[in-house]
Amino acid sequence: MNGATGVRHEQQRKGRLITFEGGEGSGKSTQVKRLVTRLAGQGIETLATREPGGSPGAERLREVILSGAVKPFGPEAEALMFAAARIDHVEKTIMPALNEGCFVVCDRYIDSTRAYQGASGAVSKAFVDALEKAVTADAMPDLTIVLDLDVAEGLRRAGLRRADAATDRFEAEGTAFHEKVRQAFLAMAASDPLRFVVIDASASPDEIEAAVWRAVASRLLSVRETTPPSPPKLKVIEGGESGFEKPAAKPRNRTKHKDMPKKDTPKDTP
Repeated sequence: MNGATGVRHEQQRKGRLITFEGGEGSGKSTQVKRLVTRLAGQGIETLATREPGGSPGAERLREVILSGAVKPFGPEAEALMFAAARIDHVEKTIMPALNEGCFVVCDRYIDSTRAYQGASGAVSKAFVDALEKAVTADAMPDLTIVLDLDVAEGLRRAGLRRADAATDRFEAEGTAFHEKVRQAFLAMAASDPLRFVVIDASASPDEIEAAVWRAVASRLLSVRETTPPSPPKLKVIEGGESGFEKPAAKPRNRTKHKDMPKKDTPKDTP
């Protein structure tokens, strides 16, 4: 890391970064796991991860952020904490996987900072842009899938998922806050259609999975596959019972990506 310019990545990036965004209860974690399974079934080395978290240091910061301990210090402080977690996540997890040619699938990423702290947390766009440039200059998403869902329904689902557990820092916010977050995601998608795809999250999980696969296949894969392959054996790599999973290791095949088209240069959101 360079103290003046932020994170620097010298190796050529060979993989793809797919991010899932959306409000509470929209089913991001479910669809991340389904997409990882489907990509792995096509013989593509794939890694699922999440934010905040995704690396040992970032997971520790996740606990602090979601506990609400940083909230009294203001939205700028929360944005800085997310950036600190993201530095570790990008350096330790995302870039090494991309440099190895993996497809990295991430549950939340930079656009959640834009939506939650930027559009809804009274943090200036210039502040958020500066953090993003410093931390993720070489780790921008190739494709961002927004799972869009009515706020009331999303909060209802989140409550069912949580059961008797306490609400986290952001689930505890009111409906008006979450509506601002939803509109922020939709505005970002409208402003950058080359990177974003919006999918109706009120559909069934199978229907959403099919829509996600169409988006991934049409934008990032050379072969269109409409029939789900048999899922490979998965193993938990982080987060325990509620964590993310990665396909069991297979023998290295350095030619398995050779038929993939070159990545289009993603358009950075202003």
